[in-house]
Amino acid sequence: MLPLAPDALRGSYPPLVTPFRNGEVDYDTFAELVEMQIREGSHGIVVGGTTAEPSTLTLAERAQLLEVAIDAAAGRLPIVAAVGAQSHAETVDLVLQAEAAGATALMIVTPYYIKPPQRGLVAYFADVGKRSDLPLLLYNIPGRTGVNIDLETLLSVAERLPNLAGIKHAANDLSFVSQALDQLGFDFRIFVGLEELSFPMLALGAGGLMNAVGNLAPRKVAQLYEEVARGSVDGGRALHYQLLELNRAVFFDTNPIPLKYMMKRVGLLPTNEHRLPMVPATADLEGRLDSVLEHAGLL
Repeated sequence: MLPLAPDALRGSYPPLVTPFRNGEVDYDTFAELVEMQIREGSHGIVVGGTTAEPSTLTLAERAQLLEVAIDAAAGRLPIVAAVGAQSHAETVDLVLQAEAAGATALMIVTPYYIKPPQRGLVAYFADVGKRSDLPLLLYNIPGRTGVNIDLETLLSVAERLPNLAGIKHAANDLSFVSQALDQLGFDFRIFVGLEELSFPMLALGAGGLMNAVGNLAPRKVAQLYEEVARGSVDGGRALHYQLLELNRAVFFDTNPIPLKYMMKRVGLLPTNEHRLPMVPATADLEGRLDSVLEHAGLL
C-alpha cells in the first residue's frame, strides 16, 4: 500500500459531468466547471467518472477532457483520472495517457458487463496498476458494473500493488468500510460514492467524498468533509440533512440525468444534453427537480 502525505487524496473530489453541445463535447464549459470547483472550495476533482458518462465518449475525448482539466486547474487542485473501461487494452491506454498528461492519481473501475470472478479482478487490477507509479484507487460500483469487489479481493490487490492508495466505494455496505479500515489502517483512502452514506462513512473513517451532487453544491459537500474531519459530529450531521433532498434528487433517474437538468436550471450548464442511450429529463421529472431546487434555495 502506498504511503501518502497526511492531506493527500482527502476531502471532496466531485466527479465532473461532461457538457455536450450539439452532439460534441463542450470543452470550454468543462473548463469553467473546473474553475467553479476551485472557487467553491473542493479539495480535488475526478475526470471521467461515472457521472461523466464515459461509456458514451471516445478514448480521445476522455483523454482531452483530462488535458483540459489539468490546464484549467493549473496546479491549484489535484486531479484524479478515472481511467477504467470495459476493455483491458483501453484501460491500459487510458492509464498511460493520464500519467503522461500529469494526473495526480488514477481510479480504475471494475470491468463492467463481463462479470469476472474475484480472482480475475485481482489479476486485472494487479496488471493494470503496475503500468503506472501514480497512486491508484479502485472503484467499486456494483449497481452500474454488475460486479462487486469483495474484501478479500481488496486485500489481495493491496498485497500485490505497492501503489494502491484507496478505493471509491459506491455500495450500501458500511461493514465493508469498517473491515477494510480495520485491516488496512486509516491511511487507506476510502472515498464515499453514495451521497446518502457520506456522513456515516466519514464518521467511520472514510478519507473523502466523490459525490455527483458536488457538481451542484460543491461548497456544502466540501464543508461536510471538513466538519467531520475536525471532529464536529453535530456540524457534519447538520450538513447531511441540508444536503439530503438534493442527494436523493440526483437519483430520481439514472445519474447524471437529474443532475444535468438541475445544473442547467441554476446556470452551471447551457444545456442538459446527453448522448444515446442517455436522454434528458422528462417534463414530470423536471417538475420534481424544480421543487427540490426551490426548497434548497438554489433557484
